[in-house]
Amino acid sequence: MTKHFIDCGGVERSEVAANFQLWEAGDYDHRLAPQKFLHIVNLSRKVLGDDDLDIEVEYQQNTIGKFGLDFDGTDFILTLKQTACLAQDACGIPDKQMPIKVVGCAPGGGCC
Repeated sequence: MTKHFIDCGGVERSEVAANFQLWEAGDYDHRLAPQKFLHIVNLSRKVLGDDDLDIEVEYQQNTIGKFGLDFDGTDFILTLKQTACLAQDACGIPDKQMPIKVVGCAPGGGCC
């Protein structure tokens, strides 16, 4: 999957990742067998190349969830993905957000 975009600071960016889509249903007769999964992976290597890409996993929940993929030596683990502003310097976002203190606001007080 190739993502070509411009961030809010006007910088052109491109990201490339391998994307797996997982769909779960109660139909156990049509599970994706390990041999078929391996066949799909090998076919994708022939068609898309053998680059060492980051892996994203799309998993159907109430909406589509996006996850990273890690391996702990025994099992594959879905990892959380976070969104972030890619142009913090252009947006004026401080390194650490200061806590907001809510105070009363009176006319002429300069806070409104």
